[in-house]
Amino acid sequence: MKTASNYIVTTVEESTDLRGQDTLMARIAWPEFMLHDPVADYFTELYDYFPQHQFALADETTGEPMCIGNSVPLAWDGDFNDLPDEGWDWALEKGIKDHQAGRSPTILCAIQVMLPPGHRSKGLSAEAVRVMKEIGQSRGLSTMIAPVRPSAKHLYPLTDAARYIEWQTDEGMPFDPWLRVHVRLGAEIIKVCPRAMRITGSVAEWEKWTDMRFPDSGTYVVPGALVPVEIDREADRGVYIEPNVWTVHTAK
Repeated sequence: MKTASNYIVTTVEESTDLRGQDTLMARIAWPEFMLHDPVADYFTELYDYFPQHQFALADETTGEPMCIGNSVPLAWDGDFNDLPDEGWDWALEKGIKDHQAGRSPTILCAIQVMLPPGHRSKGLSAEAVRVMKEIGQSRGLSTMIAPVRPSAKHLYPLTDAARYIEWQTDEGMPFDPWLRVHVRLGAEIIKVCPRAMRITGSVAEWEKWTDMRFPDSGTYVVPGALVPVEIDREADRGVYIEPNVWTVHTAK
């Protein structure tokens, strides 16, 4: 199908050529350390079990993917205020395990929208969220939850995430650009999920991932990280626990 922005939407169900392109795009779109969350290993099953929910927005002339969107159906009917603090990690793992256990999904969860830097600020992210919701609704999933990674939070890594999501523009919209996209598309901001991702590695791995040196144990601000990384040289371990923001899109 064609979007309003003259991009073609292609799902993995329609074209298996899209498999693997998410890995290539992720290395451009995300900081290196973000590629080492162990829960992300479930992406193979995500594509196997839910190919209809994994899609690309591609240039209608060249066929080049400009944006990739991933989501996962979940069997969950709790109160939105009780959504887990583990956010992204919880959602991806639960969707896979729900499918393996034969549980029928009741809700859709956004996993990611990826755009390389050269294709940002073109309205593609909003388009991808709309497509994601439409695919879910076409399969009977009228509500979509999303553990949103606030796109400008890395510029304010020392600011508490709960305080950050209270910041607003002069127009009364969320200060964060990615949260603004969701709110403009009808989402409600619910709360911070403070342990949405947990990434651990040795000191050497963190130095490689960040192109930094960590001579002492302590707290370090790392480019691209939403909060500081904790380095323990004695234990030879670095730990990054990322907060995201739960939002809910309900059918209007």
